[in-house]
Amino acid sequence: LSPAEAEAFVRALQGTELRDIGGQGWLRQHEYVEKLNMHGILSASAGQEQLLTELLVTHAKIPVLIGELISVEIWKHKIFPVLCRLEDFKPRSTFPIYVVLHHEASIINLLETVFFYKEICESAEDSILDLIDYCHRKLILLAARSTKAQAADPVPPQELQKQAEMMEFEISLKALSVLRFITDQVDSLPLGALTRMLNTHNLPCLLVELVEHCPWSCWEAGKLKKFENGTWHVVPAEDQVKMTKLDGQVWLALLNLLLSPECQRKYRFDGFNRSQLLKLRAFLTDVLIDQLPNLVEMQRFLSYLAVTEPAPPKKDLILEQVPVIWDHILKKNSGKWEAIAKHQVKHAFSPTEEELKLQARRWAQTYSLDMMEALAPDKPRCRVCGAEAAKRCSRCRNEWYCTRACQIQHWQKHKPACNLMA
Repeated sequence: LSPAEAEAFVRALQGTELRDIGGQGWLRQHEYVEKLNMHGILSASAGQEQLLTELLVTHAKIPVLIGELISVEIWKHKIFPVLCRLEDFKPRSTFPIYVVLHHEASIINLLETVFFYKEICESAEDSILDLIDYCHRKLILLAARSTKAQAADPVPPQELQKQAEMMEFEISLKALSVLRFITDQVDSLPLGALTRMLNTHNLPCLLVELVEHCPWSCWEAGKLKKFENGTWHVVPAEDQVKMTKLDGQVWLALLNLLLSPECQRKYRFDGFNRSQLLKLRAFLTDVLIDQLPNLVEMQRFLSYLAVTEPAPPKKDLILEQVPVIWDHILKKNSGKWEAIAKHQVKHAFSPTEEELKLQARRWAQTYSLDMMEALAPDKPRCRVCGAEAAKRCSRCRNEWYCTRACQIQHWQKHKPACNLMA
């Protein structure tokens, strides 16, 4: 995006009413978010994301994006189950949840890109409490995800449902990264945010659960698989002790929450919390510490915790902030869930053929092949032999080949799809 385009899209971001989710205005906003998200990823890879960060801070759009996340989450839990019970909606019941999930994924990905900066965290102001609560709920989903469920990968009734489950998992992983960036700024958080992380949600113990069960890692058929860059990969034996980016996020968040003097003053080191935290000692091997040397401080702290009983936190005046966005949306729409669902069936999730074609064209422009290639972590591979490819079908521009010979060999199989896409 040019600077002018980026600013126009940022300015256009606005809060959405629950009943408008899935409508034309909401879909247009999704396009803005997606374009900003892709722009943010490409800018970050080039070390040039400062412009986007400045725009989001200047126009106070971080609370708006957090509000969109909360609206989507409430829609999934309150509106979607009602939608699925409506007779005239069932044939298309997986489509809206997939679209809404994609919107949620785009927002959390954009926040992950920009929350590295202190000014972004500060610009969230009191809405940071809603974001902390959101991340906490996602981390609970991660902690509850069993290794068996990861490895089994049962065949779902529909492909969209399978994609939706994978997107939920990836959204939770992005929320973990966002939470870690929030913990980097504990000194800049508003009153009550630290108390909410430490005592209301007890995030240190939840993070210990993630270290123990590591939901982005599993054993399948005697092979270790780890989730990175959007897919599960078999890990070679020599790399099995290597720390992944997700492992690092958990350990860095623990370092921020346990070693900060302010956190130590507020956290309750009672019997249960101490016993949970001391489980970390088994994971602090020399190999791990070599990869993240800061963990030496964690090792010292846990050794001290094992032989002493820290003083209980001082009893300050009890003033607890509440998540404003979540409470506001629930109060405003309480008792209206069925009415909202019926409105959306009529106005959002029953598009005509012409509306579907128009939306398909708009999405095709948003997700251009050139943009997808720029975002892809790996270079394209030949459809026939798997070698690195530099040529692609000039007609549909969808399939890649290393040589003309491979393209000719694959043509009879590719022809029906090529005709359709062209």
